[in-house]
Amino acid sequence: MNCLGCKLANKKETVNVVFEDEYVCCILDHYPYNEGHVLILPKKHIRYFDELDENTANSLINASKIISKAIKKLFHPDGITVCQNGGVFDELTHFHMHVIPRYEGQNFADFYIEVGETHIEEETKLEKTKRNMIETIKVLE
Repeated sequence: MNCLGCKLANKKETVNVVFEDEYVCCILDHYPYNEGHVLILPKKHIRYFDELDENTANSLINASKIISKAIKKLFHPDGITVCQNGGVFDELTHFHMHVIPRYEGQNFADFYIEVGETHIEEETKLEKTKRNMIETIKVLE
């Protein structure tokens, strides 16, 4: 298990899980574009979109719906972006999807700009966001 994505999805690294099932784990991005930015990762190693098995693919879609509903209720964004970067654009070398709350006036191209210094969200803020997301998902289910 040398894959960072596998370690994150299977909680071998410190992560803030907001939802999971048998096939996927949904965690808060430690470098969020906006508060509530979630990564959805398969628990088994999958590198490319076209390698998804039916159960994992269905689970990814279901999780993205659940996360999107929670984001809408909690953060009242102007929109939500669900995206996946593959190949050389996949820094984890493990399939993952982003679910990101968006607001008018934001230039989403900034999401793809690589900057020198990585900003890590404060752990206390991530913990608060995690608690809020988990509670909201419970209410919505």
